[in-house]
Amino acid sequence: MATTSISLIREQTEKVCPPRALWVPFALGRPLGSADDPEFQRNVLRAALALLGTATRPTIEDYPVEAPEEAGPGQWSCPLSIAPPDGEQTLVDRLLAEVGGLRPWSAETRRARGRTLFGASGAAVDQVDDVARALATVAETGELTDPPAGEVAWAFPQPLLLRHLADDLRTIYHEAIAAQPGPGAPNHAALNQWIFGGTVLGEVLQLVAERLTGDGSPAALVIRGLLIPEGHHRGGSAFPATAEFGAEPGPGR
Repeated sequence: MATTSISLIREQTEKVCPPRALWVPFALGRPLGSADDPEFQRNVLRAALALLGTATRPTIEDYPVEAPEEAGPGQWSCPLSIAPPDGEQTLVDRLLAEVGGLRPWSAETRRARGRTLFGASGAAVDQVDDVARALATVAETGELTDPPAGEVAWAFPQPLLLRHLADDLRTIYHEAIAAQPGPGAPNHAALNQWIFGGTVLGEVLQLVAERLTGDGSPAALVIRGLLIPEGHHRGGSAFPATAEFGAEPGPGR
């Protein structure tokens, strides 16, 4: 079967030596370029698929077009109003309140696009409160084994489910931003700076990462790296160091 691929890191692709790869000069996490630019994204896909008809030996071809400029951390500010924390609320309550404020804006983006990336955890989009409650409960209790309570048919066991709970909530936040008026779409770095610098979700993700660090198992440490982007983990790099893989397992492991 003939295959083609898109590469964001050329050095890694050169080591793998795939049959066909299109290297794109875009930010990590954006293999098709800027968000909300479907024609640009289709052109990237067309270029990758075109390699099926032209490459007769292992090939890495450079995509010659830069992605349209997006607003970076110094150029973009979140137009959403996030309420200050209430000292009497639990972490679960605070995250539910924050998600509740974003829900109408994210619904507007889904209506305009006709699609959503929400659902990786197994939850339907009308079960977003269950997703938020599940993630914040882990942050509060440190329970990394039992599945979250509720009626959702979760698609993964714990602790792998944590990665997909986080992805679903990030989708809600990103959709909410996309529906807001503002100076321009934020790039990946600007979105992460907002989430980890000014939201309850960022606080929850940091606490979940601490729980995973305390567990110490290889699986927990890998999931920690998938939750927190580089530069935002309070303990340094979120990805497990070689020495961490040799650590004693946490309780029950």
